[in-house]
Amino acid sequence: MCRIFLDEIACLDSGFFYVINHGIDKEFMDEVFSESKRFFNLPEQEKMKLLKNEKSRGYTPLFDENLNPANQIHGDYKEGYYIGIEVSEDQSDAQKPFYGPNKWPSEDILPRWRKTMEKYHQEALEVSRSISRLIALALGLDINFFDQPEMLGNPIATLRLLHYEGRTSEPANGIFGAGAHTDYGLITLLATDDNYGLQICKDKDAKPQIWEYVPPLKGAFIVNLGDMLERWSNCFFRSTLHRVLGNGQERFSIAFFVEPSHECIVECLPTCQSEKNPPKFPPIKCEDYISQKYKDTHADLSSYA
Repeated sequence: MCRIFLDEIACLDSGFFYVINHGIDKEFMDEVFSESKRFFNLPEQEKMKLLKNEKSRGYTPLFDENLNPANQIHGDYKEGYYIGIEVSEDQSDAQKPFYGPNKWPSEDILPRWRKTMEKYHQEALEVSRSISRLIALALGLDINFFDQPEMLGNPIATLRLLHYEGRTSEPANGIFGAGAHTDYGLITLLATDDNYGLQICKDKDAKPQIWEYVPPLKGAFIVNLGDMLERWSNCFFRSTLHRVLGNGQERFSIAFFVEPSHECIVECLPTCQSEKNPPKFPPIKCEDYISQKYKDTHADLSSYA
């Protein structure tokens, strides 16, 4: 794991670390989990009314996502719900792939749901920006480097509520709560309940791969560094392979994915390259990278309509 300090980030052997004292109230975190459970406990027909649209807003049923097709017999044993930055249909950003209006459950059914999730989205984004400033300092950059308009000044920031069925995973038979993958963007904030399930593989090229559990830590965020930060930092920071194994217990988690704006060009930072260490990745536009990743891992939900 990693240790986080006020003025630096020291990643010892993986792109995962805990953040405590992050400023989001414990009682409010409990409320977010409670509201998430209320949604997933709704009848299936009610949840399907909010099925995910092309803007990645709304409900995703079991098996929607297949994160490791080569080793899974079907999609993940989890259901989820995507919530992004609220953008009305008449705003120019609404024409972009990951911006648009959210889909919300009826207030008659879940009266506090929208208010709770919008507040959490806003607070989690502020925590993410604070962490990005520490990352900038660790890379020898200006502290506000990632706050620029083309980066986190206008981010793709997505809250995803997750519910794992009370099923036991069978890795040897290709059955997972979530298949092995790295996250796509800059950073991910993950809040979990008390049930074990998340595993990381520090060396994704090892044969055989060695997996270890990430223990739940009440009130903390598990922060996961993503593929874009690996590209930006020329592998100084590494995105880490991870998966979820079900142990027969129902499990809930809340992920907050932070990526830069659609137009952002992700390329090796000047502080992360030299004659002896040239860039390892070509520049890539954020929109193109994220769109392809979603296309590769998500089912076509039009068949449910």
